[in-house]
This record gives sequence, C-alpha cells and structure tokens, in this order.
Amino acid sequence: MAKKKTIDFQTLLDKVQSDFPMYQALDKDGNVVNEALVPDLTDEELVELMTRMVWSRVLDQRSTALNRQGRLGFFAPTAGQEASQLASHFAFEKEDVLLPGYRDVPQLIQHGLPLSQAFLWSRGHAAGNFYPEDLKALPPQIIIGAQYVQAAGVALGLKMRKKPNVAFTYTGDGGSSQGDFYEGINFAGAYKANAVFFIQNNGFAISTPRDKQTAAVTLAQKAVAAGIPGIQVDGMDPLAMYTVTKMARDWSIAGNGPVLIEAMTYRYGAHTLSGDDPTRYRSKDMDDEWVAKDPLIRFRNYLEAKGLWNEEKENEVIEQTKEEIKVAIAEADKQPKQKVSDFLKSMFEVQPQSIKEQIEIFEAKESK
Repeated sequence: MAKKKTIDFQTLLDKVQSDFPMYQALDKDGNVVNEALVPDLTDEELVELMTRMVWSRVLDQRSTALNRQGRLGFFAPTAGQEASQLASHFAFEKEDVLLPGYRDVPQLIQHGLPLSQAFLWSRGHAAGNFYPEDLKALPPQIIIGAQYVQAAGVALGLKMRKKPNVAFTYTGDGGSSQGDFYEGINFAGAYKANAVFFIQNNGFAISTPRDKQTAAVTLAQKAVAAGIPGIQVDGMDPLAMYTVTKMARDWSIAGNGPVLIEAMTYRYGAHTLSGDDPTRYRSKDMDDEWVAKDPLIRFRNYLEAKGLWNEEKENEVIEQTKEEIKVAIAEADKQPKQKVSDFLKSMFEVQPQSIKEQIEIFEAKESK
C-alpha cells in the first residue's frame, strides 16, 4: 500500500502568508522592474502627477514653518507619503467621494478644497468646513478609523443610486487596528459597495511600531476576513500606486465590491507637530533607509530619463507653490475671528432658554 502523502502545518501557513506580495513598478532608483504595472499615462499626465507630488512636499515644508510661527494649528506632516497619497488620488474622478483622515489634506485640496479653507480647518475655524457644493468630500476625520465606517455608508449609497463612482478613504497602520476599520470593510464587503480603502502603512501609530499593533504578516491580508481583495503596494512608487488604484476603482464600479490597498510608505517627520518627537522611537538608520526610497527622487529619475523633467521645471513648481501658499494664508487671515455666541447659536435648531440666555451674555461681552 502506497504511503500517504502528508504536509505539515507550517507548510500550510507559509502558503497562506506568501499570497500577499508587495507590487512595485519602479525600484528606488527609478528603474522599471515590472512593465505590467507601468500605467498608460500621457507625458502630460506624468508631468502633472510629478507636479502634484512636488507641490505636496512644498506644502508640507511651508505648513511646518507656518505652524512654528503660530499661523497654523493642527498639522500632520506628509513628506515621504506623496506617492501613496497623490498618485493614488490621481486615479480617481471628481465625482468620486473622498473621506480623508487628518493626514490626507493634500488629496483633499487636489480634490477641490481651496487651500485657504484647508488652513482654516487647521486653525479649527468653522469656515474651514463650509465646502463648495461640487466638492465630493467630507472634512478630515480626527477619530482614528471612523472614516472607514462613513466610507462604507457613502459607498453603499453610490451603489444604490447606480452611480459609476466610488467612495475612497485612507487611514494609517494604526487605524487598521481599530474596530471601525473592520466594521467598515465588513459592511462594504457584505453589500459589495463601491469603495476603495487605503492603509498608509508608515510603520508607526504615533510611536507604536507596526509589529506591536498586530501579528498579521501584512495588513493587506486583513481584507480576507471581510471577503474582499487585499493587495500590498510599494507606497513610495507612484506608478504602482496609480496603476493598482485605477484597477481597484474599475473593479469596484463594475459591481465587484470594495478593495483594500496597503501602501508601504514612511513619514519623514513627526506624527503631528503637537509634541511628537520621532527621534525617540525611530533610528537614524531607519530614516536613512527610507530616505533612499524617496518617491520624489524615484519619480524624478524616471521622468528625467524620459526627457520630461528637469531642475528648472521643478524649481518653477516650487516657486509657484510658495506663492500659492502665501496668497492662501493671507486669505485665511481675512476670515473674522470666531465668537462664542456663534458656537452657541449653531448648537440647536430650536434654542432652549438656557442657551438663549448664554448667547445674550456673550454677545454683550463681544460687543464691547
């Protein structure tokens, strides 16, 4: 009798864990390593994508300076994440609905939010949330992971209305440990809603390293529990990010349901400028390793080899962005200061007597 073939449990586990490779189109030097993931973008579109990424890096630098001058409030640095943010956003349409987290202001501005309003939002001014009617987006979510639940609801609404659009949202690796993350992808998966979910895995939830958050080998594989596709992408590679996002969007609006994309990226700065010191939990060697993978350097090398980019063009974008920021912050400065009485007036549609009395008290103080 032939001996029965056996397989040990570790072999089974290795097979499961190996099903989530990281997809990449460009290596860290800007060389094509996977032609299949190079998108069919025109030269003009490639230049526009690079322009947006350089714009985002300058916005990060100038916002940091403005914060330190006391001219901005809350700010979450974005340098290093230009590909995971702007290249993914480049694959969506104006009618797609963006539900950003607090680090996703660059995508929100590119989706149509005036820069001056983004600055007002940073200051905590209510006017920063008064969006243009044609802007398909919600204000940045501060509650970690809550945007995933909101995106699931918006996505189901798009499907029920038979809209050829998706809801798309971002969170960090820390957000993928939240209950809202699982509830959002599970609900969207159950109803095959039109959604694309992103995890921007920058390695740390504030100071907590990713391996202390979850035992999962990848974050992309968390999609399996919700019955939806999960894919891991080199988040420092703009071409791979664009291509995979575009495919995910097309897949979702075709009625196949949502997709979860894990972008392997890195934030060069602090978690926020509200007291975080990344030197306390990240080493210089780690920083250097990721700086060598910089998405701007990678994409710049690729475009220069094609004759589409040069130092003069980049400097032009930098100067234009600085001027845009200068004008926007001046516009934000013109906004009247907020009043306590205004906050009270917006609390209730029908004001109870106690609130009416407080409004009178504060209006009297404010008029002096």
